Amino acid sequence: MTFEDFKNSLSSATPPQQLNSLLQALWYEGKGDWQAAHNIAQDIHSNDGSWIHAYLHRVEGDLGNASYWYSRANRKMPSATLKEEWRAIAEELLARK
Repeated sequence: MTFEDFKNSLSSATPPQQLNSLLQALWYEGKGDWQAAHNIAQDIHSNDGSWIHAYLHRVEGDLGNASYWYSRANRKMPSATLKEEWRAIAEELLARK
């Protein structure tokens, strides 16, 4: 799946079946459903799960919590916009599939 396919799938009511939980969390956040995204991300115990969790707390505006999760992900809090970071995360995860 390309990034454009992923982005275009946001017009659907449900995420594409082939998405793993990391991409599902991003998909729900892309739809504006922060709670669904967070529910998924908090159960992913990996660096990538922590990265998405950090991003979600950044979206929420809780920068202290976001900083903690970026640290858990071995990443620094980016200076990029939220939209830019969402795209960067999606593109990196999609490239690994």
